[in-house]
Amino acid sequence: MAQQDDWSSQLKKIEREFDGLPPEPSPALKKLQSEEERRAQERTQQRAAMFGGGARLLLVFALFVALAIWPYERACGMGLFEYLGVQVVIIVGGLWVALTTWRYRLPKMHTLSLLIVLTGLILLAVEVLPRIGYAAVDPKHPPQFSCPETQPALPTTSAVEQRIQFAARTIEERWHARTGELATKFRPQRAALARIERPELLSQPAP
Repeated sequence: MAQQDDWSSQLKKIEREFDGLPPEPSPALKKLQSEEERRAQERTQQRAAMFGGGARLLLVFALFVALAIWPYERACGMGLFEYLGVQVVIIVGGLWVALTTWRYRLPKMHTLSLLIVLTGLILLAVEVLPRIGYAAVDPKHPPQFSCPETQPALPTTSAVEQRIQFAARTIEERWHARTGELATKFRPQRAALARIERPELLSQPAP
């Protein structure tokens, strides 16, 4: 059986030489070539993972910058919950980068991603722990998740509205004054008309 295999290999060599092909590589050379191909593939994957991890780290750092220049109120209410949501996204993004860098053996980026996760957890704890009673706070003004209810502010009137209101009051006062003057002026005529309508009043002297 071994002799038959040897004859088969010899025939394959003769056929390759007849076809002008190079001799078939030995098993050791085949193993070495496959190992080189595997390493080249790993290097390609590692390079792609490095670019992908770097892009994700840039996104996470952008969120850190957003926290540093947060333009909204974050003491309580919706602004606080949005601020906490950004911190949670930073933690999740750091874990995502950490898993990718661990898989493709990128130690420096993996360490940086773990630092990002740790920083995000610290920032989240600074905001949450005082509001659930696990940190020292000012007893007179403790931080809360929801904003206290405030009395609605009285509506303020503009200068134009104030002028219109003043003009309306002036016209009303003048109207009442003019009406009173007219009533006083025509009081004798009203008395005369009343005497005409009621004859029994004619015998009485006029005021």
